Amino acid sequence: MGNDFICPYCKGFLNIEGNIILSIKAHDGKVGLISLSPELGNYRKKTNPTFIPEKGDQTEFFCPVCHSNLAALEFNKNLVKVLMRDDNQAVYEILFSGVEGEHCTYKIKDHDIESYGESSNQYMNYFGEFPKY
Repeated sequence: MGNDFICPYCKGFLNIEGNIILSIKAHDGKVGLISLSPELGNYRKKTNPTFIPEKGDQTEFFCPVCHSNLAALEFNKNLVKVLMRDDNQAVYEILFSGVEGEHCTYKIKDHDIESYGESSNQYMNYFGEFPKY
C-alpha cells in the first residue's frame, strides 16, 4: 500500500500517485507547487520549469490543504516537517532541508532517528545528538 504523508497541522494527505505534493515559496517571492519522491533519501523533485530554486536558496514549504508553514522551527529554521504513517500505522516525523541542494532527511519516532543523504550530519546536533565521526 505504501506510506501516507500527512500535514502535521490539518492532518490532510499530501501524497498523490507516488509523489508528495507541497506548495513552496522561494526567497524572491515566487510561489508554486513541488512534487517530491516519497522514498526517504531520494531527492528527485519536480517543479514548473520556470520555477527552479537556485542552489543554497532557502525555500519555504506549505501544506497545500491548509496552507500552514511546514518549517520545523522547534529544530531549525532550515528544516521542513511532515508526518509519515507506514503500513503498520506507525507515525513518524519526517524532516528534510528546505535549502536547495542540501540532501538530508530524518525519520524520527520517540528517540530513534534515522538519517539519509550526504548532508545529514548538518543538523544532527538539533536532535540532542552529536555527529558520529
